[in-house]
Amino acid sequence: MKNTGITRKVDELGRIVLPIEIRRRLSVAEHDALEIYVDGDSCILKKYLPSCIFCHSTKDLSEFKEKLVCKKCATALKNGLNK
Repeated sequence: MKNTGITRKVDELGRIVLPIEIRRRLSVAEHDALEIYVDGDSCILKKYLPSCIFCHSTKDLSEFKEKLVCKKCATALKNGLNK
């Protein structure tokens, strides 16, 4: 992990502001979703990318029963169910 030297205070609602330099570097735009991970005493923010629940691909996604499935896995499931 690289130390940026940037610090921010948490406000009364638990919010922090991500500096523009970090948002630009990570291609985080207004209203983008971030995933939050905790590792020991560290908090890690990662830009959320929707992905297939089976193979984690981010391409050719379709929604099925509120879950995302890529075209390849959907085809594999369909072919497996027809056997």
